[in-house]
Amino acid sequence: MSEDLKQFFKGKVVLFGIGNILRGDDALGPMLVEMLRGRVNASCINAEGTPENYLGKIIKENPDTILIIDAVHLNLKPGEYRILDQKDLEKSGFSTHDISLGMLIDYMKSQINTDIFILGVEPRQLQLGAEVSETVKKTLEHLKKLIIEAAGAAEE
Repeated sequence: MSEDLKQFFKGKVVLFGIGNILRGDDALGPMLVEMLRGRVNASCINAEGTPENYLGKIIKENPDTILIIDAVHLNLKPGEYRILDQKDLEKSGFSTHDISLGMLIDYMKSQINTDIFILGVEPRQLQLGAEVSETVKKTLEHLKKLIIEAAGAAEE
């Protein structure tokens, strides 16, 4: 899978973690971005539950690729993940946020010429106050290793 991920790490890359850290597995986007911060050749943005507040920063960076990391209902087993593009999102299910990923992507694409993909992970639990499930924690560790391999370690 790390070979598959390498195709997303060409040029200037932004990893854009989205999710509510107080809602169980929805915290996976921010958690993974923080796990990767300073360890990969990519800009890591932890937007938590307000991704719209970071669009200006991303547009200013003018990346070649944006990889959005988020909990997405994909009708998979909890912890399973897929790399999606905007067309896949329309078919697959729903984000767990008020503002849709489709709207975010449309806006960013109207402002900059960039490739945008979603690393969607199927959540197990999204209840307010819940901890991240063990299943998703294992997925996070697995994805961290794969992304570090694919993106290359950050330069010291």
